[in-house]
Amino acid sequence: MSYSVATGPILASMLGDGEVAALFSAEADVRAMLAFEAALAHACAEVGLVPADAAARITAACDGLAPDFERLGTATAEDGVVVAELVRQLRGAVDPADREHVHLGATSQDVIDTSLVLRLRAVNTLLQARLDRVGAALEELQVTFGDAPLMARTRMQAARPIRVRDRIDAWAGPLARIAERLAAGGEDLQCLQLAGPTGTLAELAPHGAEVRRRVAARLDLADPGGCWHTDRRRILDYADALSRLTGALGKLGQDLALMAQNEIAEVEFAATGGSSSMAHKRNPVRAETLVTLARANATQIAGMHQALVHEQERSGAAWTLEWLLLPQMCLAAGAALRNAEALLGAVRRLGGAA
Repeated sequence: MSYSVATGPILASMLGDGEVAALFSAEADVRAMLAFEAALAHACAEVGLVPADAAARITAACDGLAPDFERLGTATAEDGVVVAELVRQLRGAVDPADREHVHLGATSQDVIDTSLVLRLRAVNTLLQARLDRVGAALEELQVTFGDAPLMARTRMQAARPIRVRDRIDAWAGPLARIAERLAAGGEDLQCLQLAGPTGTLAELAPHGAEVRRRVAARLDLADPGGCWHTDRRRILDYADALSRLTGALGKLGQDLALMAQNEIAEVEFAATGGSSSMAHKRNPVRAETLVTLARANATQIAGMHQALVHEQERSGAAWTLEWLLLPQMCLAAGAALRNAEALLGAVRRLGGAA
């Protein structure tokens, strides 16, 4: 993945997420790629394209390979993808007689896309668990403060009195619907990519469809029934769910930041941010961070739409754009949920005045 302030030593605690970042590390990516290669070798053996003992040795090599990441990086700058060098290293780790059976019928995009969906499965599980906890925190605030009075504000002006529960409902309702969308998008995304160099699986004929089915089963992924090299709908739908999630959390953060203003004082936190020069300041940092992350993902979703434009049977440029944007969107979603959970847990009063 590309460098991000969300993984740096200073801003990561505010804008980053170590658990999500780990799933986009080079090590996690390569391990998922090798899992694909092992599953492919076994599937090919099951239909008679590869000797069974060769598939077993390839799997052992995948499990035991210690990749040379410096060589992977150097080669990627020339090849545009990491797979060519990774396959070279894997072939170098197996018996010479088995080398022709490594990566049989596959192409670099098959390996990279499948690695992505395997890791996004773990990302989605993580995000859903956190979203459940945010929902529970909102329910707890509803029980504790729901009947407290609050002034409704329309267009930033005082309108009519409401209850705290009315505003909490405005936060919780969209998040509940987004939870359903995130779950559906994550499930739809769990789809194998295996189509070969031109998307036709011609190199595995006449067993291509059966090999694809068997690889999908081994990796616990859906069989797409075809090629999605240039059909990035699933990727975009998931990115859209991420942007909607951070957007809903950004609305929550914006409201709480406004409620925390001294002259309004409709919320009190157990902990807030301080100032380097004004000791009286109590800055709603986590609330503001939710707004920032929402706006960041709203900006990046436009780039994901640009990544839909693939020329002919594969695009290097459009595909690489996904690599720049999607990990950052996942990091922003993880950071937003982490900050939201901490923010809601720090609420000591909602509604009324101090």
